[in-house]
Amino acid sequence: MSCEKTMKFDIEEFRQRRKTDFEGAWHAGPSVITPPASAGIYPRYTYRRAKVHPIFDTIARLRAAYLSMGFDEAMVPVFIDEQDVYRQFGPEAAAVLDRVYYVGGLPRPNVGISRERLDAIAAITGSTVDEATGEKLMKCLHGYKKGKFDGDDLTHEMSVALGVDDGVVVHILDTVFPEFKELAPESSRTTLRSHMTSGWFLSLAQMWDKRPLPIRMFSVDRCFRREQEEDATHLRTYHSASCIVAGEDVTVDEGKAVAEGLLSAFGFTEFRFQPDEKRSKYYMPETQTEVYGKHPVHGWVEVATFGLYSPAALAEYGVGVPVMNLGMGVERLAMVLTQAEDVRKLSFAQLYPPTYSDTELAKAVGLREEPQTLEGRRAVAAIIATAAPHANDPSPCEFPAWTGELFGKTVEISVAEPEENSRLLGPAAMNEVFVRNGAILGVPDTEKFAEIRAEGVPTGISFLYAAANLAVARIEEAARLGEGTSVQIKMSKHPSDVNLKIEEYAMRYVTDNKKKLDLRGPVFLTVTSKIL
Repeated sequence: MSCEKTMKFDIEEFRQRRKTDFEGAWHAGPSVITPPASAGIYPRYTYRRAKVHPIFDTIARLRAAYLSMGFDEAMVPVFIDEQDVYRQFGPEAAAVLDRVYYVGGLPRPNVGISRERLDAIAAITGSTVDEATGEKLMKCLHGYKKGKFDGDDLTHEMSVALGVDDGVVVHILDTVFPEFKELAPESSRTTLRSHMTSGWFLSLAQMWDKRPLPIRMFSVDRCFRREQEEDATHLRTYHSASCIVAGEDVTVDEGKAVAEGLLSAFGFTEFRFQPDEKRSKYYMPETQTEVYGKHPVHGWVEVATFGLYSPAALAEYGVGVPVMNLGMGVERLAMVLTQAEDVRKLSFAQLYPPTYSDTELAKAVGLREEPQTLEGRRAVAAIIATAAPHANDPSPCEFPAWTGELFGKTVEISVAEPEENSRLLGPAAMNEVFVRNGAILGVPDTEKFAEIRAEGVPTGISFLYAAANLAVARIEEAARLGEGTSVQIKMSKHPSDVNLKIEEYAMRYVTDNKKKLDLRGPVFLTVTSKIL
């Protein structure tokens, strides 16, 4: 039951080649590409509509809900100066800053050019580095230090100065200038926003007195929180669906109305509001409120928080009207709607083993070989219609099943069992393939397996159907050559024995999750053909 991945190229070979000859490994990349067949060339090659990510689906629905309520969409600043956190939170800022990420970067080294280094460069390039070239190189490195160009352009600028290929410069930087590899990042006083409020204060400062009131804006974007560790309910980066309403007559009731209007778009029907015990200092006292919504499937759940910004914080930004802010964790809402138990798997599903439903696994079960012609498919149906009612007839026996044309030849197909003291079909021939609780099973229509057949997902494939398709596919091949043939399917020990194919991803899911794969049994189908 092995399901090892088939590799297109030797990983270890490329790892080693990368270390010794990076440019060569890079240039060798196209050699691993398989030339496509005609169907794989655009415009014949197209993409189907695929699954939407649950987080971004929730974001799209939130955006539509906000827009339908008359909120303008905004982009809120991501980079927040440390001083703004103090302006918003006051004495509480020191504790808040413990949960933010500071923005850091590598310093630009002051690199000197010695004769020893020029000789080392000459050894790599194979040509002497004269004083003029050394001067160009020094000017290039000093220009980088002073910020005249970015690090992305350093390699190119050095290649121009030295008159060599970019790949050679990469080798020079790696071996001659170790200070580039020894650089340690340095932090600034700029933070990544841990909540949308930080960006809203900066935005309000610029616009509140320049636009007609009330101002209604929303933004759905990432925030960054320095969690000690990520777990089933916490991520270090998450999406916040946040809005503000600024105006002379704004009250707490604004938050209640926005919450109801927004969440009703997701099927929430009733709402409860209760004081939030956290009491963030950028909100007015007694205004910070938790929102609970009742969902027809999920019951009562906490879905949002709102409050009125404190005048003490607004005054720091010159804002002279009340402002209501509502925030909602997108991942939290998506977990409620999808009944997910782990936000990590919900957000980064590609990093975790996938989960497949029985229906999805059933779609992964198919045939290895099948007829290419319409007449061949009709012959398959005729074989099944002939064999099934005579399944238990004693042998030796033979039953004509189909006569028709295949590739310009008149072909007669029969179902037979030439050996004595047997039956036309083996006991497992009528087994059908079902998927139940992740297990892929071939089971007969008996009382013993009634529960599997009743609760499992049928694939629409029986052993007889799969075997008949294999037989006719082989009969078509023989007919092309003007020959008859005999095809026998005996004991099924593996899926391939009975012409079944299970997609690799489904096989891996079954084996990794220790689910049962049982497609065994005596089929004993013999199909013969002759040219008339």
